[in-house]
Amino acid sequence: MRNRSHRWRAVLAAAAAAALLGTAACDSSAPGGTTKPRPSAKPTPVWDRSPDSMAAVGDSITRGFDACSVLSDCPEVSWATGSDPRVDSLAVRLLGTTGAAERSWNYAVTGARMADLPGQMAEAATRGPELVTVMAGANDACRSSASAMTSVADFRAEFQDALDTLRRALPKTQVYVSSVPDLKRLWSEGRGSALGKQVWKLGICPSMLGDADSLNAAATLRRGQVLDRVKAYNQVLREVCAKDRRCRFDGNAVFDYRFGADQLSHWDWFHPSRDGQARLAEIAYRTVTAREPVT
Repeated sequence: MRNRSHRWRAVLAAAAAAALLGTAACDSSAPGGTTKPRPSAKPTPVWDRSPDSMAAVGDSITRGFDACSVLSDCPEVSWATGSDPRVDSLAVRLLGTTGAAERSWNYAVTGARMADLPGQMAEAATRGPELVTVMAGANDACRSSASAMTSVADFRAEFQDALDTLRRALPKTQVYVSSVPDLKRLWSEGRGSALGKQVWKLGICPSMLGDADSLNAAATLRRGQVLDRVKAYNQVLREVCAKDRRCRFDGNAVFDYRFGADQLSHWDWFHPSRDGQARLAEIAYRTVTAREPVT
């Protein structure tokens, strides 16, 4: 009986020791007997703040129209891809002078509207850029009359089509989207120039700039309709871009920018001057390189 009892006590002691060792193993990393979870690896950010190539699509603003001479494009001062050191374009800021010359492309077309953007996107995609910049919509509001402006529904469908065109070819390319500028501010800033008003009579943005000196009810209503349409376009740009994790809208920074005469071309008092192009480049660079997207 003594030997059997001794063996039984030995078995119990061994079992207790094993249990204690198991508890100690669990207890070694955290009090209370629970295992501390290992920290999970941080996910790779979706947005690359330093893309290695870029392409630009849009209208006359991105072509530098009327910034250097009258009625002509001047892409070297483009806010997006220009080489002029006084502008310090987005491409130069991101890629350097040599990189911008070799790995940035401008597919914007003077006079383009949002309906033209899918075709420009298809051209840009052939280069395989890591970033595409978009500035379009002013010409959709600058029509012969307020009633001729592109509808908000069509504007939305056309912008979505442009993004879809890019995504079919380049699903991981990033997109920077500029808001449409405040066209009513263009009127209020430029109407003080007698030369500017004469140039406007040639047909520059009649829906907003026509009959520039008139402050009657009809003119005020017309300008208000154009302003409201631009605001609606910018809301479309915000909403469509927000659904694409590799798209960043500028948060209305271009629309809200309080530009003055120095930022306007003195050829037409409508398009950006060199200084205006530089301000657009600053806004774009700030948005593209921000740690978090603008909300």
